[in-house]
Amino acid sequence: MLAALALGSNLGDREANLREAVRRLELLGVVAAVSSFHDTEPVGYLEQPRFLNAAALVETELAPVEFLRGLLGIELAMGRDRALVPAKGPRVIDLDLLMVGDVVMETVELVLPHPAMQERAFVLGPLAEIAREMRHPVLGMTVGELLAAVRM
Repeated sequence: MLAALALGSNLGDREANLREAVRRLELLGVVAAVSSFHDTEPVGYLEQPRFLNAAALVETELAPVEFLRGLLGIELAMGRDRALVPAKGPRVIDLDLLMVGDVVMETVELVLPHPAMQERAFVLGPLAEIAREMRHPVLGMTVGELLAAVRM
């Protein structure tokens, strides 16, 4: 299945962190595409450094929850322990699973598609570079259409 994810970093060498995360994504599948890197303001928790954001597409054989666990393992190996920091606070790496094919699911561990992706230009901008025509399985809109709507 094709998984779309958002990547972000705002601590240390942000670009090196994103590149290392992309390298480690190869452990979970084949990285089919990576967007350019976007320098963005923090959202929500504002007292922190600017972010470098990107998006990636990964072709994976893993089930969505297993793929998510792999992403969390990469975060932990790179120095981010979600249990020890504020949810929207500074982080070496942030890997958010946005969509996996047309899967729609809601469990304690994972909600697909990502429930806030359509509200976030810093997610949709990079994703539109590599998957403009990918369709949100609940809203029925393409990533490009979602980006246009959030920028209005």
